[in-house]
Amino acid sequence: MIVYPAIDIKGGKCVRLTQGLKDQEKVYYNNPIDVSLMWEKQGAKFLHIVDLDGAFNGTSENKAVIKGIIDEINLPIQVGGGIRSLETIEEWLDLGIERVILGTKALLDRDMLLKAVKTYPSKIVVSIDAKNGYVTTEGWVKTSRVKVLDFVTELQEMGTSAIIYTDISRDGMLIGPNLEGIKRVKETTSMEVIASGGIASIEDLLKLKAIGVEGAIVGKALYENRFALRETEVVLP
Repeated sequence: MIVYPAIDIKGGKCVRLTQGLKDQEKVYYNNPIDVSLMWEKQGAKFLHIVDLDGAFNGTSENKAVIKGIIDEINLPIQVGGGIRSLETIEEWLDLGIERVILGTKALLDRDMLLKAVKTYPSKIVVSIDAKNGYVTTEGWVKTSRVKVLDFVTELQEMGTSAIIYTDISRDGMLIGPNLEGIKRVKETTSMEVIASGGIASIEDLLKLKAIGVEGAIVGKALYENRFALRETEVVLP
């Protein structure tokens, strides 16, 4: 199981939000490039980067910062936030991004999603941000009428290779992931499942590994020194 250190960028800085609320922001580092170098030094295998301004506004507003990270580190990166066209996907891949994350656009424009999956197989990850069993959009601001498990099934039928499942109510709360929700998602699909939201300890990671997820995104727990990234290499070989 891969542990993905999360770098959320808002206003050019590395921040964490609580439950996805943009007014519940805490700045951890002024320079996200320094953060990426730190995670690389600590043994990260893959980075998870989100342009929060892009997620809220629909455009990739921190592209220059993320390009700076690409230029400085030698790790694969998956990036999301405001990616809502095939042209933008191609631009990120051309810059050297390993995988592109689609969220709002994946739910609202199935035709575009299908084209993306067919054009860039293995390069598209769909982010399923869940609230009370339903998928949310636009930076977690709006809740759709689409049920999470129905969307998971649809994504698999389209040929999507990987999904990120985030329980918004857990995100940034350090209260542990929604294990039951993640387990249901994992049992519903053969796609790669990356869990996110609420991870607070090594024990949480071990529970996720037991469920069988392929990856876990960790943000606040690392920034608050609940455990060190290096520790995960020992317990999650």
